[in-house]
Amino acid sequence: MEEVTKVFGEGTVALEQLSMEVRPNEIVCLLGPSGCGKSTVLNLIAGFEFPTSGEVSLDGRSILKPGPDRGVIFQEHALFPWLNVEQNIAFGKKLRGGVGDEVRYGGSVKKYVELMGLNSFERHYPRQLSGGMKQRVAIARVLVNEPEVMLMDEPFAALDAQTRLSMQMLLLGVWERLRTTILFITHDIDEAVFLGDRIYVMTARPGRIKTLIPVPLGRPRYYEMVLSTAFNETKARIFELIKEETKTFMNRIEN
Repeated sequence: MEEVTKVFGEGTVALEQLSMEVRPNEIVCLLGPSGCGKSTVLNLIAGFEFPTSGEVSLDGRSILKPGPDRGVIFQEHALFPWLNVEQNIAFGKKLRGGVGDEVRYGGSVKKYVELMGLNSFERHYPRQLSGGMKQRVAIARVLVNEPEVMLMDEPFAALDAQTRLSMQMLLLGVWERLRTTILFITHDIDEAVFLGDRIYVMTARPGRIKTLIPVPLGRPRYYEMVLSTAFNETKARIFELIKEETKTFMNRIEN
């Protein structure tokens, strides 16, 4: 994203001169105070919205519409309730390849069923699954299309703490195998430090990049790292940045 500004409606500036990049095969996390425009960033990269000025591109190609090269995972799983697990995962492949192409993409569907730990759940419908299982299906449905970039908009926010941790570990395990480029939006500082290679911290609205923080943790990641000095120093630094922006925003409202 190069000097991107996004204005909604009659002058609501959501993003202002925002520039950032996501490098191949890394996990970049985007953090900021509530309402700073994190989801707007994701929608612009996904092609759901378009910048008022500036440019959004992927590998030098301007993003003009949604496409299978950018897979999106929402906070809500957005599964089709009338399709079972296997059918939900296959949906994108079937849509692009046609009903008669099932033999070709059947192997890919099976691969991601196994990768996401969904064996023996292939015939289950969304109503029969837990929240964590539904998000596993949603992730598999994106990965089966082999996108260049996976865009994740607070995908674990609605999960309980234990399920959220298991999903973080699962995502890291999948990333270690596939090395899919990921932009991960979250409001959780611990989650960003645990998952990310680099973290962009945004300002309060209008959203700009306040700072970029490299995460000083090696890979593969282990949950014991959350007890390390490097983890907690990085967390404390980000907390102070977010607190500073929240204070600035509240002062702006009061004045």
